[in-house]
Amino acid sequence: MKRFAALLDALAYTVSRNRKLALIAGYLRQTPDPDRGWALGALTGSLDFPAVKINAVRNLMKTRVDPELWTLSRDFVGDTAETVSLLWPSSDPDAITPSLAETVARLTAMKRSTVMTELPQLLDMLDEAERYALIKIATGGMRVGVSARLTKLAFAQSFDVTVDEVEEYWHALTPPFSQLFAWAADGADPPDTASIPTFRPFMLAHPLEEDAVDLKDYAAEWKWDGIRVQVVRAQAGDGHETRVYSRSGDDISASFPEIAEALDIPAVLDGELLVRGDVQGGVSGGAASFNALQKRLGRKTVSKKMREQLPAFVRLYDALIVDGEDLRELPWEQRREHLETLMPRLPDTAFDLSQLVQADDFTALAEIRENAREDAIEGLMLKRRDSAYVAGRKAGAWYKWKRDPLLIDCVLMYAQRGSGKRAGLYSDYTFGCWAGDPDSNGLGGAELLPVGKAYSGFTDAELKKLDKLVRKTTLKRYGPVREVERTLVLEVAFDSVHTSTRHKSGLAMRFPRIHRIRWDKPVHEADRIEALKALIRD
Repeated sequence: MKRFAALLDALAYTVSRNRKLALIAGYLRQTPDPDRGWALGALTGSLDFPAVKINAVRNLMKTRVDPELWTLSRDFVGDTAETVSLLWPSSDPDAITPSLAETVARLTAMKRSTVMTELPQLLDMLDEAERYALIKIATGGMRVGVSARLTKLAFAQSFDVTVDEVEEYWHALTPPFSQLFAWAADGADPPDTASIPTFRPFMLAHPLEEDAVDLKDYAAEWKWDGIRVQVVRAQAGDGHETRVYSRSGDDISASFPEIAEALDIPAVLDGELLVRGDVQGGVSGGAASFNALQKRLGRKTVSKKMREQLPAFVRLYDALIVDGEDLRELPWEQRREHLETLMPRLPDTAFDLSQLVQADDFTALAEIRENAREDAIEGLMLKRRDSAYVAGRKAGAWYKWKRDPLLIDCVLMYAQRGSGKRAGLYSDYTFGCWAGDPDSNGLGGAELLPVGKAYSGFTDAELKKLDKLVRKTTLKRYGPVREVERTLVLEVAFDSVHTSTRHKSGLAMRFPRIHRIRWDKPVHEADRIEALKALIRD
């Protein structure tokens, strides 16, 4: 546990990507099994301890220190693990620090009925750095500037294997990844994944830059606004299980069982998960907005009624493997032919084919893109016809050409402290539009209704200026949240807007972000709720 705590501490204070890689690689080479496997699981977010959730930790702290002191300290520090590590009474000097494997075993054994007595016993055995590491392991979200991809790359560098090979086996294995270490570190045979429906890393796209491509070398298709998924059926084995994976490799089969049930061919297919919807003269081919899909996300079970009311399907982009044949090295044009040939073998209730967009030149293609304002469409994809299917973003292969965002002027209403590096700054902003017509003083009986929240789209210099304004114009405080005077207009960019029963305004934005800070604009000139409602295309 001491060694892993030291690793987290070093990672937290290291900015250099190469240095982070070296730190993780060194730890993996020097640490014995199974500790290094559990560390790999922690750094990649692969561990889960159902009894030890963040609320349990917070409730525990309120029994050990003054609740008001805890709340104020957490608010100021901005990180629960760091606050716990600092406030918890000193550890027993005679206690024997458990190994990382022993710590994981203790956390796994905890139940909701016992966590309030067993977690303090574990914390009492650790010093400040180890307590920090413990809470990070238990609750997830390391926040040390290390992604799962970076950790896998460090693993690959540690043992002189490729990261693509690591990705190929990764999702078939579980912590502490003994088979992975045996293969990479000890020269054992690669893990046998033929009987497991294994996730393969997605091929991704670069944003399109002007004059970046010659259209004759690329095929265009719609970029659908759903969830990128991979539908995988095992190539061998008695179970012939099918799984549906999200872009991050999470198994979401339980949320969309009709998709898993529909694929009975050994294959790995890439597509966009959508929900059926009514279409009036559009090109979206029966796809509803993301708002409809969102109602099914994250559910562990789906009722028959929900399946009937919100039927899911996958609009297929690509075929990686079909009937045991790996197609990824083939050019896109040939993979497309394989996919088109496969379509008659798939049920049309669960699968259809993403159609290509025909245009003579970029001017015509740009016009098609701009006029497609249906909610199921985000823009266009451009795919080089001779491109193989490779993990990640390969320069010059695929491009995404998203349609221009919608813009609206809103008024800043609330601000909340950020977390991590932003813990001392008010960086999360809630904004609203006018219901009614305010006068030049922002009054006149009009009311501001919250329509969204954003925490991106501004520079560090602008963040400091916004933080200063929030502190100067605070009206009320609600823990880490401040209500501010209605003095600032924010130009907000978003992809679409939908009706919502969860918000007072009855509206919810999709991907809101700050586009511009309108320091010069009076608040009474901000947009009305009606302007936002007019953009709804449910």
